[in-house]
Amino acid sequence: MELYEVMRTTFAAREFTDAPVSDEVIANILEQARFAPSGGNRQGWKVLVVREEASRAKLGELIEPQMQRYVAQVKAGEAPLNTVNPSQVSDAEIAQTQVPKTMLDNLTSAPVILLVFVDLSVVASFDSGLDRVGVISGASIYPFVWNILLAARSEGLGGTLTTFVAGAEPQLKDYFGVPDEMAFAAMIPLGQPVKQLTKLKRKPIADFVTKERWDGENLID
Repeated sequence: MELYEVMRTTFAAREFTDAPVSDEVIANILEQARFAPSGGNRQGWKVLVVREEASRAKLGELIEPQMQRYVAQVKAGEAPLNTVNPSQVSDAEIAQTQVPKTMLDNLTSAPVILLVFVDLSVVASFDSGLDRVGVISGASIYPFVWNILLAARSEGLGGTLTTFVAGAEPQLKDYFGVPDEMAFAAMIPLGQPVKQLTKLKRKPIADFVTKERWDGENLID
């Protein structure tokens, strides 16, 4: 598959067939993904390959409360868990929110789940002193995560970058024995998609690209 085709057709797959994904296929995907750039080429990533039912159940247990908050805020018309506009949804409303069973099951019942962590002791977090949520550390891990999804697409597989379990990172790290310096970055359910999408909807570049200044001219008309 040509590079541009892979880039334009790698969709967020959340429904999978029962077809297994072998260790050999996962190894090949990660073999390609490991060439992603990272700060100082330090490659501070670690991947856990999760298949055991007990671990899947634990992930579901940790994710469900985060999904409740997410769904409750979406229903209230909010952009969920953003750090700019405080949520008007109460804890009581969140507690009463029902999470669609398929929404949770689709993430935890994939043929294989990859948990991706990043070593914060080797990441340059240039925005750590700013009065906002940090995002710069992601530059050293998310190119690797996206490479995993691109490589999976090239193999005829699919997955999605999910972060619901981040809200329960201490319990996640405790369960899987993750060292203190490692931070959770992504959970990737991976498998053979029930449907292969080829046409994705995205904003045109005129909506988000300007020249020289924020209010500058469009790059193209």
